[in-house]
Amino acid sequence: MMTTQRENGKAPYHVLVLGAGYAGMAAAVQLAARTKGRADVRVTLVNPQERFTERLRMHVVASGQQVAEMRIPDLLEGTGARFVRGWVTAVDVQARSVRIDDDQVLHYDTLVYGLGSVADTVTVPGVEEHAYTLDSVQDAEALAVRLDRLGRLGRGTVAVCGSGLTGVESAAEIAERHPGLDVVLLGRQEPGAAMAAGPREYVRKALARLGVRVRSGVEVTKVLPGSVEVVCGKDAESIAADVVLWTSGTRVPPLAAAAGLTVDDRGRIVTDAFLRSVSHPDVYALGDAAAIRQGYGVMHGTCQSGMPTGVHAAVSILRALDGRRLKPFRFGYYHTPVSLGRNDGVVQFTHPDDSPRRVYLTGRTAARYKETVTAAPWPTYLRMKKMPVSGALWPRGGRFTRIGAAR
Repeated sequence: MMTTQRENGKAPYHVLVLGAGYAGMAAAVQLAARTKGRADVRVTLVNPQERFTERLRMHVVASGQQVAEMRIPDLLEGTGARFVRGWVTAVDVQARSVRIDDDQVLHYDTLVYGLGSVADTVTVPGVEEHAYTLDSVQDAEALAVRLDRLGRLGRGTVAVCGSGLTGVESAAEIAERHPGLDVVLLGRQEPGAAMAAGPREYVRKALARLGVRVRSGVEVTKVLPGSVEVVCGKDAESIAADVVLWTSGTRVPPLAAAAGLTVDDRGRIVTDAFLRSVSHPDVYALGDAAAIRQGYGVMHGTCQSGMPTGVHAAVSILRALDGRRLKPFRFGYYHTPVSLGRNDGVVQFTHPDDSPRRVYLTGRTAARYKETVTAAPWPTYLRMKKMPVSGALWPRGGRFTRIGAAR
């Protein structure tokens, strides 16, 4: 059982949350709401900017459309939680401290690590220098400006590198918004490869209707000013491109590995059944930053799984503070919603292990479904602020998530 101010008269127990993405925000709001009025617990949330980044809408911003601006301090107002704006530059797990912008040090009793992932711009030469990403509102807005200039000229080629769901949504959105541009989607797999045959075919036809040229089975090997080099089998090719958007692969910051936390081969913190670091149990890891094993394997990062990890970590921290037994984290996937422009889409319903079911939605119904999902996080945080228990429900996955007794 953890010792708190109630027992020893010392400073409040400090929970420090790093990162205000979908998972980090869920953890911070849950902790703030559940400890409001408690003098023995203090919550601090650290993030590089005050604006909440809706990662699910970045392709919309990139196409030149506006989205609502939501401020993190406004959400935390009245909860007693503290917001610190800054970049995390180092974590010292021995001293239980975090360095912010190299000039501020924050100490913690429990650390919640939710720094998430960014586009992998380092593996392929030229990406860092010549490609756009969707890592932030600023990145997406910069791309929107460039696309608008090309769109006014009525000509130009946009290469979207990466045929995963982000690439598909981005290519569709750009093609619909800028019909005068030639949009080419490049990737190793065909779009919607993980879907069942029906929704996969729907994605193919929707992209064709929008004029998106799809090149599957290719690997981008280099990005240059004005072109992209690819390899298809044994053949190399150069594809002209006025704009390159990079959506192929992600990476996590090296901070966790540098701190001495046990990480996997992708740099994600390896967790136990309760979302604690296996090497440092005073550190909880969330969302994209964590390698969380379920019965079906290691979870992949999405909003639908990230928010539950944040809620579960918050509840676990408070259970430990109150001397109660922790419960293992279990999560099962339930859908894959994909937008194909503003009024079209496809929703693939899934088994808990993320394999496709037979049931799916298409067209305007799917587009409305996707918009409902995309708009859900912020209202959910607002409900959590007033009624923390409202964010504690998610599909546990049944037999798919059982991996034996919790440690």
